[in-house]
Amino acid sequence: MKKQLAAVFASAIAATGLVACGNDDKADDATVTIGTTDSAKKAWSVWEDKAKENGINLEIENFSDYNTPNQALTQKQIDANLFQHLDFLATYNVKSNSDLAPVGSTEVVPLALFWKDHDSIDGIDGEEVAIPNDPTNQARAINVLKSKDLVKLKKDDVAKPTPADVDTEKSKVKLTPVDAAQTSTAYFEGKPAIINNTFLDRAGIDPKTAVLQDDPSDPSTEPFINVLVTTKDNVDNENLKKLVELWHTPEVQKAVEEDSKGTSVSVDRSQEDLQKILDRLEEQNK
Repeated sequence: MKKQLAAVFASAIAATGLVACGNDDKADDATVTIGTTDSAKKAWSVWEDKAKENGINLEIENFSDYNTPNQALTQKQIDANLFQHLDFLATYNVKSNSDLAPVGSTEVVPLALFWKDHDSIDGIDGEEVAIPNDPTNQARAINVLKSKDLVKLKKDDVAKPTPADVDTEKSKVKLTPVDAAQTSTAYFEGKPAIINNTFLDRAGIDPKTAVLQDDPSDPSTEPFINVLVTTKDNVDNENLKKLVELWHTPEVQKAVEEDSKGTSVSVDRSQEDLQKILDRLEEQNK
């Protein structure tokens, strides 16, 4: 009888152990912390749900500015971030002597010119165009205007032009660099303005009313591919790769389309391709 009771007791312990292990496995789903500046957008909640379905607990940490997410990642306070394009990342890496790296791509959001009560650039000659004054958006804005010969550069091979590179006598418009947050103010004052999506959304300006924008399929927009970023020693992390894959699922892409009002263009480039672009951009920034 004692032997039988011992056997039953042992079996019960084993069974309990198996149940406990099963629960632990479920509780031990991978947790990934990602920093962003756009956590309120619908795409993030849909992405979080898709991650959960695939065994990844996605913890989203929102930041109020564009500098802190990279600093937090460098200090390994978070596992990755998703808020920036390659050109911004290249500038950060060079200035801070960091080696943050892209895991995968998400989309390109066109940078566009808006002109209140106009549906084309007809009649824009002689106008003052407000452009963002931060280095990355300023250079991109000048290239948008250059694409339609609204500005001429003193030298065409300048990758990141500034107003000093513009030949004012040969240009059709004048440039007025302002803080990016003030570009929408200029628009409402009746001036043509190049406004990025963040401030379009805040000002309630319909992205589809743009009179001119850059072409996401053109190689010149490669620097502006948005990327999921991590530390150099973590680029092969399978959970991060899976998150990139999940970003491109129909459910998340539908939410991205809603968030951007149909302006975002999905981009799915390999980690190797993205790193090559980043290396080139970093070289240009040195």
